[in-house]
Amino acid sequence: MRARKSGAIVNVSSIGARICPPGSGYYAATKAALEGLSGSLRKELEPLGISVVVVEPGGFRTDFAGRSLQQSATVIDDYAETAGKRRKENDSTHGAQPGDPARAARAIITAVEADQPPALLMLGTDALTSIRAVIDAQLAELTAWEKTSLTTDFPASA
Repeated sequence: MRARKSGAIVNVSSIGARICPPGSGYYAATKAALEGLSGSLRKELEPLGISVVVVEPGGFRTDFAGRSLQQSATVIDDYAETAGKRRKENDSTHGAQPGDPARAARAIITAVEADQPPALLMLGTDALTSIRAVIDAQLAELTAWEKTSLTTDFPASA
C-alpha cells in the first residue's frame, strides 16, 4: 500500500466499545483499544494515501450471539441484575438482530471507495441511536464538570 500510495485498512470494532454493556467489559476494552490504535494509524497513513476506517456495527444477524458465544458455566447470583443479563441464556435477540450482513458489506465498500472515507462508520439503526445517546450523555457530563476541569491548570502568569 505504501508503494502504491493507496489502500484502505478496515478495522471492525463494535458499538460495544461505546456503550460498554455490563458483562462485556473485556469485549468493550479490546474494541476501544482497536479504535485507539486505528485513530493513530489513520493519522500516520493518511499522508501516504492509505485510509483507515473503523466500523462499529450494532446487532447483525451473524453467529455472534449463537454457537460462537462462549461463557462460563458458573452463574454468580450477585451479578444477576447487571452482567448476568448478558448471559447467553438470557439473550432473546439471536436471529432477530436488525442488521443485514450483506447490506453492511456494501456499506463498508461504499465507505472505503469514497473520496474521503470516514474515520468511523456506524452500521445499523441501533448503533447510530446508541452512539448519539452516548455522545449526548458525555457532552452533558462534560458541561456539568467543566468548572472543575478548568481549575486544574497552573495560574496564568501576570
